Amino acid sequence: MTKVTIGLVREGRVPPDKRVPFTPLQVQEILQLFPNVSVVCQHSEVRCFSDAEYASLDIPILNDMGKCDILMGIKEVQIPDLIGGKTYLFFSHTLKKQPYNRKLLQEILRKKIRLIDYEALRDIQGNRIVAFGRYAGIVGAFNGLWTYGKRFGLFELRRACECFDINDLKLELRKVKLPPVKILLTGAGRVAKGAMETLDTVGIRKVSPEDYLNKAFDYPVYVQLNSADYHLRKEGGPFNRDEFHKYPGNYISTFRPFTAVTDLLLAGAYWNPKAPALFTLQDMKEKTFRIRVIADITCDINGSVPSTKRATSIVDPLYDYDPITDKELPPLSGKDHITVMAIDNLPCELPRSASEEFGRDLIDRVLRPLLQDDPEGVIARGTIARDGKLTPHFDYLKDYVAE
Repeated sequence: MTKVTIGLVREGRVPPDKRVPFTPLQVQEILQLFPNVSVVCQHSEVRCFSDAEYASLDIPILNDMGKCDILMGIKEVQIPDLIGGKTYLFFSHTLKKQPYNRKLLQEILRKKIRLIDYEALRDIQGNRIVAFGRYAGIVGAFNGLWTYGKRFGLFELRRACECFDINDLKLELRKVKLPPVKILLTGAGRVAKGAMETLDTVGIRKVSPEDYLNKAFDYPVYVQLNSADYHLRKEGGPFNRDEFHKYPGNYISTFRPFTAVTDLLLAGAYWNPKAPALFTLQDMKEKTFRIRVIADITCDINGSVPSTKRATSIVDPLYDYDPITDKELPPLSGKDHITVMAIDNLPCELPRSASEEFGRDLIDRVLRPLLQDDPEGVIARGTIARDGKLTPHFDYLKDYVAE
């Protein structure tokens, strides 16, 4: 059996990402599951699991990754750090032809690197195999509650990034004391499920869309809306999920009634640029528009939530938006403003727990097809480049990487 060495590379982006593909204990598990595999860890001073934690389990800490066969990270590897002829797994952020990573993919092709993108790893039904969506939802909803507490002086929470792990964050949620507010969550995928996990931990009661719109409550409640709950076909007839995903322009938004009864919006639904926005800038100017805090978990700039003018950061998480002037203002600076949280790397606030779940999925669903046999073509579908060429699945990127 061929010997394979996997290297866990340090994150090179600034600011650096603290997440890892595998925790130290998961590396031990890999060595037991795959006797022909060895794992080394590149020295890093920012990784959420320290060098010492890996070294304590006899996992070698190196600087030079040149002898590794497979190199795994989280975010884009910096161009000067790419080693020719290797297999890399990371989020390349090139699938949508992101202009800022064009040179990265060009260099990967030039160096004949096999690039496997986590985002492109899908099962035969087309569903993502590994993702950080649950933790984006957990942290996004936490940040929404944290923001609401600060905006109205209701309670003080530590930041999610100040919590050691998910259990510590859930203990922090015990401090949340809300009046009878209404919270609206959009989406039905991993992000929304993570957000509901946070809301349920606080003990906020979930209600139906009908009751949310029409009833008053003497305790805080939330509603979770699927696309069918706030879209109508332009030509009439029932909502068709498949049609909506393929041709979202066939639908109009019916979200506006919810804006009159909602205090905190958690935007967790995937948004297609061809789909209608949740509401318009004009809607936000109306006196009936009640929402004063928005946690845009999906962070689509100028997308489904018109007030998301830019992404915020873990260091600087909030800004205020004035719907009358359509201007961004300092956070928490006016009672008529809307306070926006739009952090675009939410799982990084809980890197240890997010890494543990991500590594679990990699072990259970990716390593065997990567290292042994791949009867369902998971790795083939997730491979963007190989031997200096784009693979057939990603032939649409040819113009993107053309000189």
